[in-house]
Amino acid sequence: MKTVAILGPTASGKTDLALDLAREHDAAILSLDSLAIYREIDIASAKPTLRERGAIPHFGIDLLFPDEHFSVGTFIGLYREAAGYCREREKHLIIVGGTGFYLKALMEGISEIPEISDTVKSTVKKILIDPQEAYEKIRRIDPDYAEKIKEGDRYRIEKALQLHYETGLTPSRYFAEHPPVPIVTELPLFEIETNKTDLNERIEKRTAQMIDRGLVDEVARLEKKYGRAPNPMKAIGIVEVLDYFDGKLSFEEMREKIVIHTRQLAKRQRTFNTTQFPEHPKGSAEAIKNSISEIFEG
Repeated sequence: MKTVAILGPTASGKTDLALDLAREHDAAILSLDSLAIYREIDIASAKPTLRERGAIPHFGIDLLFPDEHFSVGTFIGLYREAAGYCREREKHLIIVGGTGFYLKALMEGISEIPEISDTVKSTVKKILIDPQEAYEKIRRIDPDYAEKIKEGDRYRIEKALQLHYETGLTPSRYFAEHPPVPIVTELPLFEIETNKTDLNERIEKRTAQMIDRGLVDEVARLEKKYGRAPNPMKAIGIVEVLDYFDGKLSFEEMREKIVIHTRQLAKRQRTFNTTQFPEHPKGSAEAIKNSISEIFEG
């Protein structure tokens, strides 16, 4: 079994490349995408369709409903599941997705968190009745850690309080004493490099395809079923449609905003990939395909 990871900005062709490689080299695919993990968000996530996936084993797609929470630990668990599956069946594994943060966490690891008792969970739940007071409590307990989380980040505030009450340590002290351990080592990274003009054209084309496939209807169904509170309802491609529903944007302005925001995302992704990962080969999809094929065949 050999594992590789494909990087690249949104709409650069990562998914198509991963599918081609998986078909040719008997590989499974682990998706590290914060939107594709949700069921019912098919068009806005630009996830491969069931037909496109075919018989290729996929991990990290269609696992949760939009109102369910996940964390980086979810993706680490998915990697372990995918790696175990591939080892048992002597398959290769391709890691692909636009959420570089999760890949970085796989390579650097996360700190192990102790099991939280029911008593502590109950105590923290009562504190969280007043979210502002809960955040202030974190600031009093561990001001350095409080600076790293947002005041409205209920999930991280809850976890920090649970950790403190369970261990008696500040979150900063706990994480210093329990440093992260890499989950995957010796992982070859390859990044699809696309010039700005071509990438912008791909983004415009994909946006048009999403709208033609029924993006507006998909968002309407999601809003009716889940409301606007769940985190994925704030994703690019969804939030602009909601603004269209509210009359803040015309249909054409909605389309343009999706394109603009996707371009901005692509720029952030390129910067992240350059600054947060070790130096790695970059090139066209075809060049990357040849390089990965050599690894799988070697």
